[in-house]
Amino acid sequence: MNAKIALVEDEPDIRKMLRSFLEGKGCTVSEAADGHAAEKLLAEETFDLILMDLMLPGISGEQLIASLRRDSDTPVIVISAKSMLETRLAVLRLGADDYILKPFDLNEVLVRMEVVLRRAGREKLPEMLRVGSLTLYPAENRVCWADAPLSLTAKEFQLLLLFMEYPQKVYSKANLYESVWNEEYFCEDNTVSVHVSNLRAKLKKASGRDLIETVWGIGYRMKGDA
Repeated sequence: MNAKIALVEDEPDIRKMLRSFLEGKGCTVSEAADGHAAEKLLAEETFDLILMDLMLPGISGEQLIASLRRDSDTPVIVISAKSMLETRLAVLRLGADDYILKPFDLNEVLVRMEVVLRRAGREKLPEMLRVGSLTLYPAENRVCWADAPLSLTAKEFQLLLLFMEYPQKVYSKANLYESVWNEEYFCEDNTVSVHVSNLRAKLKKASGRDLIETVWGIGYRMKGDA
């Protein structure tokens, strides 16, 4: 991922962990350890994406987001220990693009970043993704099994794109809903299950076997032999 990231976080260990991980993925990372330093950094430089804690010394994350949104559309992903639903909704209404709760999984942070960057038009899609005989062309909205085209709905295509980008990753229903539907996942419903089931059926009809597996109690992922 070739992206310029502003990392606003007052916990040194978390900053170090995120910076090391993101630089290992090809990102350029600039840090701010408090609200005043973040305000100065964001005024002096432009970024592709901002990762921001809320509980910051000096100026809170909420204040920074509100100020930023007056003249900038730079994507913001909040990473916070504040778990109250009201707080999450309020921050999203302020203009944050996503909200990740601490403690977090680094790979999930990466996936959320890619989704937000793609939504904002700041990340180039790969020309092609291939898992076994299944090939997906993101820019063309085209999927093939062994060169035979598959007809998918827009949501099915987006789900498959996520699965194929990280074939070993298990996605929870919340991960999938928030990434594909771009809305906060609040409660259990059948939306994700129905779309995954339809996608699985179409892939099975084309390939003759299940290409998406259910990881019970967790979510879904591509099957290892896909």
